[in-house]
Amino acid sequence: MKPVVVTGPPRADAGVVAALGRQGVATIHEAMGRVGLLGDTLRPVWPGAQAAGTAVTALCLPGDNLTVHLAVEQTQPGDLLVVTTTSPSVDGYIGELFTTALAARGVVGLVTTTGIRDVADITRAKFPAWSRAVNAQGTVKATAGEVNRPIAIGGMVIHPGDAVIADDDGVVCVPRRRTDEVLAACEQRTERESKARGAYAHGELSLDVNNLRGLVEQLGVEYVSWEDDAKQARDDG
Repeated sequence: MKPVVVTGPPRADAGVVAALGRQGVATIHEAMGRVGLLGDTLRPVWPGAQAAGTAVTALCLPGDNLTVHLAVEQTQPGDLLVVTTTSPSVDGYIGELFTTALAARGVVGLVTTTGIRDVADITRAKFPAWSRAVNAQGTVKATAGEVNRPIAIGGMVIHPGDAVIADDDGVVCVPRRRTDEVLAACEQRTERESKARGAYAHGELSLDVNNLRGLVEQLGVEYVSWEDDAKQARDDG
């Protein structure tokens, strides 16, 4: 891997990214066709954290966070820094000094497959951050990787400038060229869910609201009374 910093990538529209952030990770994931999640191991450093921004990507070497320093320089207001490594490493790549610098640059959040430390300070500052681990183990600064090149996390490829949304449910990436389309799908889904929520609040069953009776019948689901089921169990036994 040749060390490189790519400058000035195109970014998704800030207004659309903010609107996606209001939809939430679960809704976006469903609206995209159940794709886009960055796996199930990234958790917020503090409960209730939410962030939606445009990706600045950093591919680091194991145990070495020099590339994160290079990436911070490329961030601008509305960005969200996404960090991973060439092979798995959960050392504490990110601490409170980094998050302080990112906040000062208008960066809205951080997602890393590595470890994070200084959790109490980051929590007090309410800087939105997601990581694979909490780990006080430090790193060296000896080898440079890549900044603003595509990276892969949890089977999802994140390109610089893509929309990244994170909350208590996890982290999802929306490709830059699909943000308008995905937002429209989210809004349609939200409207359907609002109607369903009202129906549930009035006692209607999800089987009826979602028209599942026909499918249940097609699958051959049989309703049996407790007494008949117990008798059948005795007969079979």
